[in-house]
Amino acid sequence: MGMIGGGDNAFIGSIHRMAAALSEKIELCAGVFSQDDEKSSNFGLSLGIESGRCYGSYKEMIVKESKLPKKRRIDFVSIVTPNHLHFEIAEFALSYGFHVFCEKPTSLSLNESLKLQQQLKQTELSFAVAHVYTAYPMVIEARNRLANNEIGKINKVVVDYSQGWLSPEYLDTEQKQASWRMSPERAGLSCCMADIGTHAVNIAEFILQQRVDCVLAELTFSNHRPLDDDGSVLLRFRHGAKGILTASQICVGEENNLTIRVYGDKGSIKWQQQTSGTLLLQQAKGPIQILTNGSDYLCDAALALSRTPPGHPQGFIEAFSNLYLLFYKQIVEGDKVDLLPQIEQGVAGLAFIEAVIESNKTGNRWVTLSA
Repeated sequence: MGMIGGGDNAFIGSIHRMAAALSEKIELCAGVFSQDDEKSSNFGLSLGIESGRCYGSYKEMIVKESKLPKKRRIDFVSIVTPNHLHFEIAEFALSYGFHVFCEKPTSLSLNESLKLQQQLKQTELSFAVAHVYTAYPMVIEARNRLANNEIGKINKVVVDYSQGWLSPEYLDTEQKQASWRMSPERAGLSCCMADIGTHAVNIAEFILQQRVDCVLAELTFSNHRPLDDDGSVLLRFRHGAKGILTASQICVGEENNLTIRVYGDKGSIKWQQQTSGTLLLQQAKGPIQILTNGSDYLCDAALALSRTPPGHPQGFIEAFSNLYLLFYKQIVEGDKVDLLPQIEQGVAGLAFIEAVIESNKTGNRWVTLSA
């Protein structure tokens, strides 16, 4: 792996490095961690990377790595920069034959993500998107239970992702993340919906195995902020299910509370990220069942990504590591891994963001997502 971004004090970069290392399949061999050459080099050396592979720019890294012998050079790049750099780095890396593991959103616009998708069609390269929540074993179990029709026809989906770190009570100047997430030039069209709303819609689509077709949205811009920090979205799925999505970064007291409930005509399921090792299954004429991570009654796909025995907590970093394991499997085996979020999910995320923004701007009307 070669990493781009994720320097000193960068939260998500350290998560990616821990997750890749935990996979026991991937080694960080090269990187550019800062726009400042000296900072990038010093940080890379502190991670144990040899000095000749601590680079000053992503173009330098990709070009020089491409000239190394195949067994020595990196196999893929992990992009953990602010949003505005995702597209240009991904496009450049793909053009030099490197696989890409990219933070979301994959670009600042749907058109850019479609360009990446078209570029990938002309290669045999893999492209993963860091939608980590679908890599929890109990989310995969929920997907399997719905596929087996255990709760019947889906009537309603309620997905909520609540955080409080952007509350107006906190000063933006004290938040390193806020300084770029509230910048249209660096974050794009949206803050809240691009950052966590896309996770919420992605997990809903993953569990239902249905795409959202139409949205009706209302967004909030606290204290005249340039980008949204809260929003509510009505959802219509392609095969008839309806839903409600709420996402907020101004819910004081909330930490990282992602919850999804799916109601069918025979039962329901509920999963919550802050208690990620359990899945609640309710049949219409039966008691609530509490399914637990690592238990032998889970589906094969969920068990394959369970790292610990029942009763031993498995969480965020392990889920991230599952993404890297799935990515490794796809690269090594050359077959598309169904559970891995890929460029299709990246494109769907941008289509969702643009439709939500359009709905809010045009009087909270229904907007059909671009195909």
